Amino acid sequence: MEQHVFGVAEVNQLVKQLLDGEPMLQNIYVRGELSNYKMYPSGHHYFTLKDADGALRCVMFRGQASRLRFRPENGMQVIARGRITVFPRDGAYQLYCDALTPEGAGDLAVAFEQLKAKLHAEGLFDPAHKKPLPRYPQRIAVVTSAAGAAVHDMIRILRRRYPIAKVILLPVRVQGTEAPPEIAGAIRYADRWKIGDVIITGRGGGSMEDLWAFNDERVARAIYDCETPVISAVGHEPDVTIADFVADARASTPSNAAEIAVPDQVELLRWLRGAGDRMVQCETGRLEAARQRLDNLASKRVMRDQLAYVQDKRMELAHLQQRLGDLSGALLSRRRQRFSALAAALDAMSPLKVLGRGYAVARSQDGTILKSGREVAPGDRVSVTLSEGGFDAVVDRSYTKEDQT
Repeated sequence: MEQHVFGVAEVNQLVKQLLDGEPMLQNIYVRGELSNYKMYPSGHHYFTLKDADGALRCVMFRGQASRLRFRPENGMQVIARGRITVFPRDGAYQLYCDALTPEGAGDLAVAFEQLKAKLHAEGLFDPAHKKPLPRYPQRIAVVTSAAGAAVHDMIRILRRRYPIAKVILLPVRVQGTEAPPEIAGAIRYADRWKIGDVIITGRGGGSMEDLWAFNDERVARAIYDCETPVISAVGHEPDVTIADFVADARASTPSNAAEIAVPDQVELLRWLRGAGDRMVQCETGRLEAARQRLDNLASKRVMRDQLAYVQDKRMELAHLQQRLGDLSGALLSRRRQRFSALAAALDAMSPLKVLGRGYAVARSQDGTILKSGREVAPGDRVSVTLSEGGFDAVVDRSYTKEDQT
């Protein structure tokens, strides 16, 4: 008899039938701590229930999740009700949760919030203490496990993006009771001896317990005291640790930390090529403008006939001389006419004209012109000016206009 060979999908379907046929698994209550809780835009909730000895993947679809009266958070102790079956595509069994009841927060979650509040009050999260990352680091210190996939991802990305930077690995344990002092010590060592221009510390994803080393106060204070900029790269995007709050920059993943730490050589080369092209265009334009200016100068008459400029200026000078002569003549004529008019007016007002008509001017001995008979007395000497000549006389009698009437 030929042995039947199952396909992967057949095996998964067979296991699903076995689990679906077990009544105990169709309406089961499970107590555990929430971990890796994610709410997707579709409305479905995915999370893990765990205790000290194991973990169980769970899903709550939108219909059941909409009936929740609280917001589930990582670290909460809950009781979940639902059925356990296999998702054939992945071959992994999980709890399809119909209801979720909170039972209290886990110890780690409480410790996390307490330490977070304490360090926040001390100012360790203050943005004013954040240091800028170097734009073009020459050396990068990486504080993480040498055996994890995270370090290989970071090295691969750093080499691809910016191969001229030197990567220095400071291997430490990232999980367990020994991990926090090792991580803090490596960070302090890298900062003291200036191992790198920037420090990346972190690890790959995991449960809250797996990431707990980066929630340790010793690690947080080592990062805060660091003069070298520090990038925290712990877990995945939803994972948040105390190190993320204290670090100068937070990366969603270790791979993202490598991308943040260094520029992309492809972009740099593209920028340099663009800058080179712009420089060539600028110089080409400048040379073209100079060539055009030279051509314009070469086409000018002065370049073909050196005396043409002098001749043009001579003609311009002669024209200006002619205009100046015309203007001067016209001005002189106007001034002469004005002088004649003023002279005629002055002549008309001259006393000599009056004397010429038979009048005379009498002056006292001090030269004062006499205007009234009261100004002289009999016996005074006066000088009389006529149109031609004059004479001196002695006053025999003086009188006024009133005396004549």
